[in-house]
Amino acid sequence: MFGGFYTSRYQLGQTPGRGVMYVHDGRMLGGSSAFAHIGSFEQIGEEVAIEIRTSRHNPDPAYPAMAGTDDATLLARGRRDGRNYRFAGELNELPGVPFQSVLTPVEEPSLPSLGGVSEGGIVNGLYSIHLRLLDGVDGGLTGVMLLNEGRILGGDNYFYYLGNYTSGNGRWKGQILNQEHTPALGVDLIFGGHEVGIGFAGTCDMDSAQFEATALAGKRSLRLSAALRLLQRA
Repeated sequence: MFGGFYTSRYQLGQTPGRGVMYVHDGRMLGGSSAFAHIGSFEQIGEEVAIEIRTSRHNPDPAYPAMAGTDDATLLARGRRDGRNYRFAGELNELPGVPFQSVLTPVEEPSLPSLGGVSEGGIVNGLYSIHLRLLDGVDGGLTGVMLLNEGRILGGDNYFYYLGNYTSGNGRWKGQILNQEHTPALGVDLIFGGHEVGIGFAGTCDMDSAQFEATALAGKRSLRLSAALRLLQRA
């Protein structure tokens, strides 16, 4: 059955893209460094029909819209190919321009529970995350992060994020493991080529969250801050 956490590679005409996608119970939630991908799927025999709406969460012009517009709708069909799922279709906004993608499952490690979510805890959903380094160090990440009852799944153009958290009374804390799905050396000089562990603590409300953290990238210890904005409840 179609379901789980995947990295995604896709191409619209001659333009490539990358990101992550979580698939569960008829819903699809994911995205990349600049766009959120929110949609649904239907299993039809051995085929899967998907409809995904794309919207921008990062205004940085270094990430242009593949379709020429920040909001677009994809209709595609696909099926399993070994471990992967392959899809083909087109965007409503660009009829006749072929779209194709490959979703590759991510093996999720078993992480110890940190206590879950209690009253006043962070809302389950898909968030944008904008992370920046502190102490005068240039660099940071933007992507999407799915939070669901103590579990973290997320990613961007080059990395995927796995982790867990506990939350209550307007606060949350946890741990994230940041790993490459596409080589980022030469693009991200801080996190590229490293498996990065991040421990964090911060505050949350009904539609946003913040945290400060320490990241271990190779032999470097880096302080950072992050802002999250709720895009879609889960």
